Formats: sequence, structure tokens, C-alpha cells
Amino acid sequence: MEWNLRRMESELRQINPDLLQPSKSFKKPSSGTITINVGGYLYAAQRHTLVKHPGSLLEEMVTGKKPVVHVDSMGNTFIDRDGPIFRHVLNFLRMGELVLPDDFKEAGLLRREANFYRLSELAQALQDWEQQQATQHEPAFLEVTDSHERSHGLRVYCSDSTFIEKVKKRLVQISKSRLDGFPEEFEVSSNIIQFRHFIKSEQGSRLVLKQDSTFLCTLECLKLETVMLALKGGFRLLTSLDSSRGSVVQCEALHFVK
Repeated sequence: MEWNLRRMESELRQINPDLLQPSKSFKKPSSGTITINVGGYLYAAQRHTLVKHPGSLLEEMVTGKKPVVHVDSMGNTFIDRDGPIFRHVLNFLRMGELVLPDDFKEAGLLRREANFYRLSELAQALQDWEQQQATQHEPAFLEVTDSHERSHGLRVYCSDSTFIEKVKKRLVQISKSRLDGFPEEFEVSSNIIQFRHFIKSEQGSRLVLKQDSTFLCTLECLKLETVMLALKGGFRLLTSLDSSRGSVVQCEALHFVK
């Protein structure tokens, strides 16, 4: 048996000596798929994926600008870094955006890997993701104030601008049987809507619920709609209601937190 193995090895060397030598670099540029060993985890990717960001460590290794120093027993390029976290690096290269699990807890480790691979775009995407996560975990405050006067109208403030967008999407202005969308005159900022009046100078213009174009909005209707959206969205009421007012639509100020 041992003699047969030596004979096979001798014959292979005569056919192609390179077959018995470990690879010392990535596959030739013409190869479409490249396998990398990162900390003991094998990853396969197309060549164009790994060279997407010029100047990155992966781009330099694939193109030969930086020689490959280490290979594993199978001849794959070996990178002595965290293996599991590399999946997020590779997915970023594939998709061009950073998509992380909701319960991701290794942002610090991923940042170090982004710096190691010299992927500044990944580091920036991670910073944006962390800021977004921090914003989502901050309490959102909602205030609905009503002066009960047409000249002042109804004011809706929310620290979470996405709630303001939900209110805007529920309303539409109709002018001469035409849907004009949400009136810009009511938008104070991304966090504030101020309903001062509902009828423009143009005759027949009115504000209605988007789902029912025949329902003319009043201050009471808008306030009730806002309260319902808040409760459905997870806000809880902080205001102690005065029973003499009769209902929430009669209160001058309502405060919610989420």
C-alpha cells in the first residue's frame, strides 16, 4: 500500500508538480470564486465582491498588491481574525448596506474588524446603525394642546418624527374634487403640526380623513384621531384627566410617553 502511494505521488509530480504544493496566494484573477479561512471559518465569495472597496485589505490581497502570508492545510488564504463576525463584513460587501440582527451585541468587535480590513464605509454604516439604535431606545414624548379657538387651533408635538408622519398620512386636503395631500401650511417642523384653520381662501377646500373623503375634519375629530393613533402606537397617557371636562377631546393639553 505504501509503495502504491509513493508511486502515485511520483506520477502526479511528473504530470503537474503544483498539484502537491499548498497555494500561497488567492486563486488566479480569472477564478470567479475565492475561499478564505477567517479564524477557522471558511467563507466563499466572488472575486468582484472582495475587491469592491479599493484600498481595503481584502482588495489588496485579492489583487496581489499585498502578498498572502498564511494559508491553511487546504491551501486557502488564512486570516487570523474573528471568524463568526466576518459574516457581517462579507454581507456588507455583498449588499452594500449593513444589516444586523435586532439583538446584535458586538458592535465594538465589528468596528475593530472594519478598521482592520480598512473598510471605512462599513465603519460609517455601523456608526449610523448605533445612532439609530440609540434613538429607538430613547423615550418618545407626545403633547397635544388645544386652545379651543379657531385662530390658534390644535398643536401636535412629538419627539419621534415618525409619529408625526403617521398623523399626516391620515389626512388629506380636497380642493375642487382634487386630492392635494397633506397641507404644507400646517407643517411647522418634522416634529410639530399646527392646525390653525381648515378652510383655505379657495372656495370648497376642506380637510378630510384619507379613508373617508366625505368626513369633514374638526378640531375634535383631529384630536381624537391623534389620541387613537398614539394609543395604537404604544404611547400611554400621562395626563390626569379632569372629569368635569367630559372627555379627552375637551382637555386643553394631553401628554403621552412611549
